[in-house]
Amino acid sequence: MKTRPSTPHSLRTLCTTLIPLAMVFGMAPAYGAQCADTFNYKMRKLHSSESVDLCQLTAGKAVLVVNTASHCGFTDQFKGLEALHKRFKSQKLVVLGVASNSFNQEDKQEAAAAKVCFVNFGVTFTMLAPVPVKGAQAHPFFAGLNQQSSAPTWNFNKYLVDASGHVVAKFGSTTSPTSNKLVKAISGVLAQ
Repeated sequence: MKTRPSTPHSLRTLCTTLIPLAMVFGMAPAYGAQCADTFNYKMRKLHSSESVDLCQLTAGKAVLVVNTASHCGFTDQFKGLEALHKRFKSQKLVVLGVASNSFNQEDKQEAAAAKVCFVNFGVTFTMLAPVPVKGAQAHPFFAGLNQQSSAPTWNFNKYLVDASGHVVAKFGSTTSPTSNKLVKAISGVLAQ
């Protein structure tokens, strides 16, 4: 029986020295220990068993967080949100949709909610599985946003969050994703 040769001591020493040095000089993933508390969560994607590490997704980027519902009268805003995603993703903006039934307008079947987003409106930005977004039951991610700003009063509220995890502006349901006011606010945060 052949035995596998052991790794030479000098190679092990080199690896255990270089990896910590890489971390010291900023070569480690940007979302490591420097993740803003706002995004320090793993959440499940809509109609998927896959989870998203929000720290990894948002590292060094501005984020537009939107609470959504597939049976809301504002669902056509998915088109505008997708347009923002396509326009600003190369400039480090993350559009993040969070499905919610907090206003009793989300489909009970995630497959149906996913169809509205991905098929009907062609959404390619990250959509998260339904969670409560207001009150005592609010998911901790949204509770943090609400604490910095205020709880959503309806579906399709938009929270603009800077790369440090601070809510810099909140826009209500009636503000179109492509409105001059919102686009100007996004451009201002991206210019920082």
